[in-house]
Amino acid sequence: MLDELLGRAELKARIEDLEEENHHLERQLEAERERRSDAVAARQDAEERVNRLEDRIVELEDRVERATDDEPDRDFRRVSDARGARTRDLLGRLSAIETGDEGALTAAVPEEGDVPDAVIDHFGADAPLVRRAAPAMVLADDSGVVSAAFRPPIEPTESFARWDDAFELPPERFLPTGRLGFALVRSDVFAVGVYDAMNGSDSAAAAGATAADEVGPPERVSFEGFESDVKGAHSKGGFSQGRFERRRDDQISEHLESARAVLAPIADDVDRLVIVGERTVLGEVRDLADVTDVSDATGDPEAALSDAFEDFWTTRVYAI
Repeated sequence: MLDELLGRAELKARIEDLEEENHHLERQLEAERERRSDAVAARQDAEERVNRLEDRIVELEDRVERATDDEPDRDFRRVSDARGARTRDLLGRLSAIETGDEGALTAAVPEEGDVPDAVIDHFGADAPLVRRAAPAMVLADDSGVVSAAFRPPIEPTESFARWDDAFELPPERFLPTGRLGFALVRSDVFAVGVYDAMNGSDSAAAAGATAADEVGPPERVSFEGFESDVKGAHSKGGFSQGRFERRRDDQISEHLESARAVLAPIADDVDRLVIVGERTVLGEVRDLADVTDVSDATGDPEAALSDAFEDFWTTRVYAI
């Protein structure tokens, strides 16, 4: 009675209505937070699936190409990897071969591009194997002794084919030559080394050593590396999810800015700079590099750099 006289009954009813409306809005907000959390988590899962699917696509494309070859039973006589001293020995042997005029075929077959007519004419039914080896440098001689494709660390980007009296095998495509910068850039790990390849003596060159013979094992003359505290995947919902994503992106940006600050002066001080790392961050440093490639090397910066260096400077050898 007193509430009605004082007008408080109407106010209390209004308060109850507002509390009910507020509760309804809170439920809507919570549902929106959950949807946002699910969307962010779905994006993270999608990014991981994209990386896995890209690798799977490459594998399946190769299998499809094999299945559609006119000669499906044809295969390489041998497939092996060469690195370091093995690569230098292989290049030295091939560079020392001399044939008669136009007796040695050197060709380049990029990943995207036609197989040169000279390669098709020489390899005939085995030409599809050359395409499977691409991107590759292809060598053959008119006697049939040499018949191979090499997928080098520095892949060819343009097609060519030349018959000459010797093979053309520039060491810098296969080996770390001159003064080289090599870096590993991941979202949380950075490492870079500067390497000097020892050159053969003048007397060795005068004695007829090939260009490959004159390239010695690289010596690392400097190193710098660091790890950054970048948060991993977050599965909790609510506002903290968005804040976590922004914080993680900021941490990665700061990490890459620090990496660029180290790489910029090195890029000006070396003959060439090779940068490998995560596909998702390479774009942030690609303008500083002469060559980039994807690498999954992880762990301590120095150990990861060594693993990435060895993996990158590996040549796949296909005997045809």
